[in-house]
Amino acid sequence: MLFFLILALSILGLLAGGAIAYVVGAASVLSFVAGGSSDFLAILPQRVFSQLDVFAFLAMPLFVLTGDLMNRGGVTRALIDLAMALVGRFKGGLGHVNIMASVFFAGVSGSAVADAAAMSNTLVPAMRERGYTETYAAAVTAASSIIGPIIPPSVILIFYGALMGASVPALFAAGVMPGLLLAAVLMAMNAWFARRDDHPGGAGIAVPRLGPALWHALPALSLPLIILGGVLFGFATPAESAAVAVLAAMGIGIARGELDWAGIVKAGERTAVMLGAVFVILCAIAAFSYLAALYQLPRRLGEEVAELGLGPVGYLIAINVVFLLAGMVMDVKAAVALLAPILVPVALEMGADPVHLGIVICFNITLGLLSPPFGGVLIIISTVTSVNYWSLVRAVAPFLTAQIALLLILTLFSEITLWLPRSLGLL
Repeated sequence: MLFFLILALSILGLLAGGAIAYVVGAASVLSFVAGGSSDFLAILPQRVFSQLDVFAFLAMPLFVLTGDLMNRGGVTRALIDLAMALVGRFKGGLGHVNIMASVFFAGVSGSAVADAAAMSNTLVPAMRERGYTETYAAAVTAASSIIGPIIPPSVILIFYGALMGASVPALFAAGVMPGLLLAAVLMAMNAWFARRDDHPGGAGIAVPRLGPALWHALPALSLPLIILGGVLFGFATPAESAAVAVLAAMGIGIARGELDWAGIVKAGERTAVMLGAVFVILCAIAAFSYLAALYQLPRRLGEEVAELGLGPVGYLIAINVVFLLAGMVMDVKAAVALLAPILVPVALEMGADPVHLGIVICFNITLGLLSPPFGGVLIIISTVTSVNYWSLVRAVAPFLTAQIALLLILTLFSEITLWLPRSLGLL
């Protein structure tokens, strides 16, 4: 009874805005005491360090640092110019540019938040000047930023792979098709809105010349090739490819004359702050995972699922519902770290593929960044653009609905996700 009381108090603490690392960590330790298992706390430090001692985790801060260095080195502008040269002449062209630039930027940063911050500072003002409503420009920027965590290199895919022991190269390969499908869906919706609301664009629009735009963007476009080529074809581990990408990002930024020592130091400081916050959460989650294993929570959950008779497909849909709800109120990495160790083993026992499941979960949980009440991307874009938060929520709703429909398709048809990693011999 005391155990459930502590759980209820923990949920209240999270809803009240308490830091998840402290709330989950304290609740886990108190649960050991409440359950009469305080002797097991002596082993907790070893369990925490063993869960953090995963080589794949090393790639995560390096990819974040790469994205920050490229953004400070003026790469965002070059990628936008290339996207403008390719699709800027179409009706609703700047909306298409926004989405395509997110695809390009995804291959550099792997972060929805970084994408949202970069694009809201550049493309939203440009779209407003060309005659788009600021709310629609902000909504397209928010919706397209979700491409970042799906197309490799992806921070959340590395995080999931290291946490659950799934192959990071296979996850990278599996994310390509869903990411491109997501971009295609968003472009189709933007084209429909452009026709319906008579957005600017079409013949006569001045766009950059393709040749010079491609030439200036080539250094940025080389980074995804460096990263993915090394990982997918076995030349390097994700961490080694990320280290090479950091050096390449520094070189590109310095060669362009837009990155100096001060910018490199600031990028390093930002990465260190992010890394500290993530690993504090992981320490707390390690304590919770130890508690879950001690009380056999995954096995009990599996028994409950078996009694409900959901079956593999029904259970996958149930997992989607749980992660969608969690994503509305929790940090993306924290939600994966907290829920995946409990829910994923049951799905694997029912025959789910770990790589397919990883893509579905990571796609799912990033949608929380577009979901009220605490959608991180919505908050960032609303703050940067001064668009009313709830107006932005309403404008994003059609895009979010389409993304959830795509999530359902990816859940039901695993071959969409698994075709590429199987073709490359990664599965």
